[in-house]
Amino acid sequence: EKKAKKKRMADNKEGFVVMGFEGSANKIGIGIVKEDGSILANVRKTYVTPPGSGFLPKDTAKHHQKWVIYLVLKALEEARIRPCELSCLAYTKGPGMGAPLRSVAVVVRMLSQMWKKPIVPVNHCVAHVEMGRLVTGASNPVVLYVSGGNTQVIAYSLNRYRIFGETIDIAVGNCLDRFARVINLSNDPSPGYNIEQCAKDGKQFLELPYVVKGMDVSFSGILSFIEGNAKKNL
Repeated sequence: EKKAKKKRMADNKEGFVVMGFEGSANKIGIGIVKEDGSILANVRKTYVTPPGSGFLPKDTAKHHQKWVIYLVLKALEEARIRPCELSCLAYTKGPGMGAPLRSVAVVVRMLSQMWKKPIVPVNHCVAHVEMGRLVTGASNPVVLYVSGGNTQVIAYSLNRYRIFGETIDIAVGNCLDRFARVINLSNDPSPGYNIEQCAKDGKQFLELPYVVKGMDVSFSGILSFIEGNAKKNL
């Protein structure tokens, strides 16, 4: 065991090791990652609400508060490292739901003081793009960034990420979430995944309205059509 600990310490000297905290929506996740992108731990808990309902910020925050310390300990155990071997603590500063974000940020500040580790605030959107760039090895990608709150075409230009096209109303992820509520699908593990599984067995095809304006798109018309026609067609 002592030899294993010495080896892990030696490995850490080759690059930094970061513990990351993500709690911007209904999932609370803790990851431990090495500088080269190696994932040492990736644990999470999802706040699951009854089918047909969404999740409120205050209830989501309580869920994150309940599970965050458990996940921190589980991540350390899975990665087989100690807090002293971490280089810093990174957390989602935003964008996201205010109450869940704050509940996680408070824990990060507490652990920073306990473990004497610096804090790195992270932009949620940029993190998505950077993860994709790291995994694919792309050096200068044009990115389609799709999530519950964002639908954007992004590229790096003049020292920052810039938006070249985006939704002009709601994100495609939000559209799928609300569609799942209309047809009473669970958000466990996610509404989009459950919609996809149902669609694999689908035999009835419906034309949906859609809008593309140059590099921008619109999804509110699709959602309005679904909300008005889903129950009589499904």
